[in-house]
Amino acid sequence: MGGGWPVPDVLAHLRGRWRVERDVHDRASGARGHFEGVTVFSDLPDGGLLHEETGTFTWLGTPRPAARTLRFLPGAEPGTADVRFADGRPFHDLDLRTGHHVTDHPCAADLYRGEFTVRDADHWRSVWRVGGPAKDLLLSTDYVRET
Repeated sequence: MGGGWPVPDVLAHLRGRWRVERDVHDRASGARGHFEGVTVFSDLPDGGLLHEETGTFTWLGTPRPAARTLRFLPGAEPGTADVRFADGRPFHDLDLRTGHHVTDHPCAADLYRGEFTVRDADHWRSVWRVGGPAKDLLLSTDYVRET
């Protein structure tokens, strides 16, 4: 992807409600899925944001409710974030000060490589490539701010 719209403070930028569309491609089998829903970033009492995503994931023609929760905490550098799973385990760092960020998340024998690009004040995208002995996935997610 490359390039991007600089974001001096990722937590301030993400706060609010975003419409989400995610395409999931299992490159090993050729199967495809699609998620549609919303993500709300709301303030945590001790700083940072609670990320709550809800919607419908359709896989192999079958729609099901889907949800996930993450915590976006202030990062080591001003304007950055430390992203954690709901239970507090580390997920990845996030630095959008240049508008673009690449990060890795090792998970057992698999490697998740995330690429984040901010297009403008109201649009951003994440692309996760997942590779390992049992996985070969591409997950592309577009976020559009709801006003």
